[in-house]
Amino acid sequence: MFCALGLAINYIDRSAISVSLPFMTEDFHLTPTEKGLILSAFSWSYALMQIPAGRLIDRFGERVMFGASVLVWSLFTAATAGVSSFAALMGLRLGLGVGEAGAYPAAAKTVSQWFPLRLRGRATSVYDSGARIGSAAATPIIALIIGLFGWRAAFVFAGAIGVLWAIGWWAWYRRPENKAGVNELELEIIHESHREQSSGNLHPDAKPMAILDLFKQRTVWGMMLGFFCLNFMITFFLTWFPSYLVEERGFNLLKLGVFGMIPPLAAILGSWAGGIVGDHLLARGWSLNKVRKTCLVGGMMVCSVIALAAVAPEAWQALVLMSISYAAAAFTIVSIWCLPADVVDSSTVATLGSTQNFFSNIGSALSPIVIGALYGATGSFQVPLLLTAAIIVAGALCFGLVIKKVEPIRRPELTGTTA
Repeated sequence: MFCALGLAINYIDRSAISVSLPFMTEDFHLTPTEKGLILSAFSWSYALMQIPAGRLIDRFGERVMFGASVLVWSLFTAATAGVSSFAALMGLRLGLGVGEAGAYPAAAKTVSQWFPLRLRGRATSVYDSGARIGSAAATPIIALIIGLFGWRAAFVFAGAIGVLWAIGWWAWYRRPENKAGVNELELEIIHESHREQSSGNLHPDAKPMAILDLFKQRTVWGMMLGFFCLNFMITFFLTWFPSYLVEERGFNLLKLGVFGMIPPLAAILGSWAGGIVGDHLLARGWSLNKVRKTCLVGGMMVCSVIALAAVAPEAWQALVLMSISYAAAAFTIVSIWCLPADVVDSSTVATLGSTQNFFSNIGSALSPIVIGALYGATGSFQVPLLLTAAIIVAGALCFGLVIKKVEPIRRPELTGTTA
């Protein structure tokens, strides 16, 4: 739950700019292209820092690095309240991306330390649902603060809650073997997957795999390409969605605060469903490969209904279809974040998680720029959303075909075999 709260704050902080942006235009006189650059700046630094963040987490541990990550991004968020120029806003958004880079890899590392394989789907869905809760809460909370105190106050609030979380995390979190109150039976359950890994192809006590060795794996490329496509769509909801409701569907601040939270609320349910369904299918005897691919490909195909939202004549129809699409994305992302622990040793979980997140966030960085450019050129969100749906279908093919089989990656230096 602590991870879920941290990721909720993560998404409140990164979404604050999206909700505030339509109301910041009076101060900055931003064009659609400039808005796209601001919305994408976070993703560029976020993507570039993924692999370094993952390496630092595997080296220094999730306790130190998760707290440091939240503290850094919270300070950049709070500082946004004082910006007075486009350049300063861009710089702070880049700093936010640097800080937030460690969040998901640290959460994945935490789950790998605290839960056996058979429970990781539900555990992952809990912390990922925190991101969806944060995304849902951001719209009404930030809109309310903007309405009462102005957009600058929203960033002070968002930054302050992150600082408090970081202090609490450092004080409370320990690994199970060092945590007071965890008994021997609980440790046996927690470590059952470590014993299974030791008897199979995974070696939990090994050193982390080299980055170049990860890039040689077909499975890793399937993970990265599929996640790239999914994040292209998810980033629309985190960046342009409030502007879409205001500028294309005619929502005012009140309607934005009320109806803008519906898709993220649906995503919370989708995230929970992703964990429950995955673990249930494993318990029924489905192979790991069949479970993961069913959830990944099926979820991605449902995401593609965003194409219908693009051409829906009524705002409520578009909102329903976008809610289904976002829920399916959250369903899918649970399996995506289970993959690192499925295919590598615990020593490399954060590194692989950050590697797939690095590539996926290139999609996040491109998304607001491409959508903003197409919106500026056409004056409508129809073409950008139809393109997004096509990219989602391509992502389903990546998960289904590029990933040959979800199974542990063999390490020749440990097994004495050839790759």
